[in-house]
Amino acid sequence: MLGICRGRRKFLAASLTVLFVPAVTWIYLFAGSFEDGKPVSLSPLESQPHSPRYTASSQRERESLEVRVREVEEENRVLRKQLSLAQSRGPAHQRGNHSKTYSMEEGTGDSESLRAGIVAGNSSECGQQPAVEKCETIHVAIVCAGYNASRDVVTLVKSVLFHRRNPLHFHLIADAIAKQILATLFQTWMVPAVRIDFYDADELKSEVSWIPNKHYSGIYGLMKLVLTKTLPSSLERVIVLDTDITFATDIAELWAVFHKFKGQQVLGLVENQSDWYLGNLWKNHRPWPALGRGYNTGVILLLLDKLRKMKWEQMWRLTAERELMSMLSTSLADQDIFNAVIKQNPFLVYQLPCFWNVQLSDHTRSEQCYRDVSDLKVIHWNSPKKLRVKNKHVEFFRNLYLTFLEYDGNLLRRELFGCPSEADVNSENLQKQLSELDEDDLCYEFRRERFTVHRTHLYFLHYEYEPASDNTDVTLVAQLSMDRLQMLEAICKHWEGPISLALYLSDAEAQQFLRYAQGSEVLMSRHNVGYHIVYKEGQFYPVNLLRNVAMKHISTPYMFLSDIDFLPMYGLYEYLRKSVTQLDLANTKKALIVPAFETLRYRLSFPKSKAELLSMLDMGTLFTFRYHVWTKGHAPTNFAKWRTATTPYRVEWEADFEPYVVVRKDCPEYDRRFVGFGWNKVAHIMELDAQEYEFTVLPNAYMIHMPHAPSFDITKFRSNKQYRICLKTLKEEFQQDMSRHYGFAALKYLTAENNS
Repeated sequence: MLGICRGRRKFLAASLTVLFVPAVTWIYLFAGSFEDGKPVSLSPLESQPHSPRYTASSQRERESLEVRVREVEEENRVLRKQLSLAQSRGPAHQRGNHSKTYSMEEGTGDSESLRAGIVAGNSSECGQQPAVEKCETIHVAIVCAGYNASRDVVTLVKSVLFHRRNPLHFHLIADAIAKQILATLFQTWMVPAVRIDFYDADELKSEVSWIPNKHYSGIYGLMKLVLTKTLPSSLERVIVLDTDITFATDIAELWAVFHKFKGQQVLGLVENQSDWYLGNLWKNHRPWPALGRGYNTGVILLLLDKLRKMKWEQMWRLTAERELMSMLSTSLADQDIFNAVIKQNPFLVYQLPCFWNVQLSDHTRSEQCYRDVSDLKVIHWNSPKKLRVKNKHVEFFRNLYLTFLEYDGNLLRRELFGCPSEADVNSENLQKQLSELDEDDLCYEFRRERFTVHRTHLYFLHYEYEPASDNTDVTLVAQLSMDRLQMLEAICKHWEGPISLALYLSDAEAQQFLRYAQGSEVLMSRHNVGYHIVYKEGQFYPVNLLRNVAMKHISTPYMFLSDIDFLPMYGLYEYLRKSVTQLDLANTKKALIVPAFETLRYRLSFPKSKAELLSMLDMGTLFTFRYHVWTKGHAPTNFAKWRTATTPYRVEWEADFEPYVVVRKDCPEYDRRFVGFGWNKVAHIMELDAQEYEFTVLPNAYMIHMPHAPSFDITKFRSNKQYRICLKTLKEEFQQDMSRHYGFAALKYLTAENNS
């Protein structure tokens, strides 16, 4: 912006110089051409050598003056040439385009503005600041439905937050799926000076369901028509955005355009940059009526108060009913109806410069909207092809989009200094908890992790599953990071039931996972796997937080608490469903133990029965899990008894016991104080015992741990003495908390720990 203003000042200075210098020169010459009140001729032909007044001195002065005149004229010629070059080479926002439709400076709505096209463009930005107060709240409305649109909204919001300097209030018209995803995301994102309100899109369906729509956006693509009715009556103006928008500037600049509306202008729109509404794309192409090329509704400025007074609801409904009698359905959803209304009422529109909606679909004239990166304001991926759209600068646009797609959202949690923000109870409680910690404590980082709020994106991919009606359904629960991604396909092949996974990833890794999943036939064929992204923050792997996230978002009455490195036996899903019925898990506090084994071989012929597994145990191909390094973890399972057992049998809790269990969904959560490696499962099993869960081993169930490189956290545990000291401290504090919470019965945990 500063560069633009400097360029215009140079332009102005050059213009003044061209006009001012010749004028001063000729005044000077004219005044100097008089002697004693009589004009003196400058022409040598008129000079009289025999005149007594004519002297050698005056001749020299006259010659010097003529030389100066020629110098000034040459300077003027050079200045005019420079000025001409500046006009011809200047950026598109400094000159009008021959095509009114795509002029960078256009901003119209009446004939007067048409004659002065540059008024609504960037020309005003040099002389004055945008008419937006420092702490004025900017209102943005977005219609969002489904899993894919929820992902797109995040990228849009990132681009807005990156550039913004004002408080923001997002009004999200969302279906139940999008609301669940985005409510959790924004609650855990905790961005200062951002408010979110949701409006039930499903309740609005009846308002537009009578309109047949062929557009891929479906019924939700019509809901922008009812925003005057949906949004609060106190809201006077709002920016409406599609989910496939990327901002390249501060949204306050667009908000400032509201101040340029005149008369009855209530809609701010950019002209459509394709030939769709011209009706010449193919033979018999018959689009809805539109004014010229029509307008694109990916970016809309709505003056809600005036629209309500104009009876907008009645206006668009009558127009739609009339046009549908001949058109039968819409092709471009709400955009067709907006354009039909504008065709009848052109005075409603304030035409925005096209850089506020650079439309990247095939065969558009978007390239006429910009001549430099600085010209870009808003990019609109309004083609079903999205990033695969045809445009000679598509690589640049794609990289800009990918920048925000993979940008660390945690960096956008920045304060707007000088702007008071609404009190956030969660944020205040968090700050209070953190302030009570001792920063000089050597275990401070461990304690702090317990209170860290990790940004969480639920159901990152499409999820669709209805639990079995017999109330026996079981969900496999696990957590993982990027280095365990290769286990997903194998687990899906072994477990046909629903799965809930929490993935600890960075923003960039989340996109890598998305590409991996979309390229996998196995994963894409499964719609009963819930992928919940917990974004990286801090130096520890929050293993128990991840487990809690995965546990919390299951839709079945029971869950199998596993780890990502284990492959369940073939048929385990159906076996567990039968077991929960036989053992009356619905009415008893039981934890069903699935015995765990391990192999040291990366390529294993997986046993298809218990008999085959016992044979492999005898041959040394398989081992009981952690038999060589951590016997206490699974010894209470009593593998010797399991070898010959044909019915479930009960075992007692012992110190450091950490089996993998099937429990009801209402079981206690994992304790978040345990992060990384060590005691994360042990503490959970201890609490189940404290709550009087009965541990029952299933005789015909098993799972096998597959080999992998040691995790970073176990490496830290082994190499860092302070890590081990802090883990011991956390264990002692947990046991003390258990004693306080469960009383006398919990004293056995202290005794067992001392004896172990």
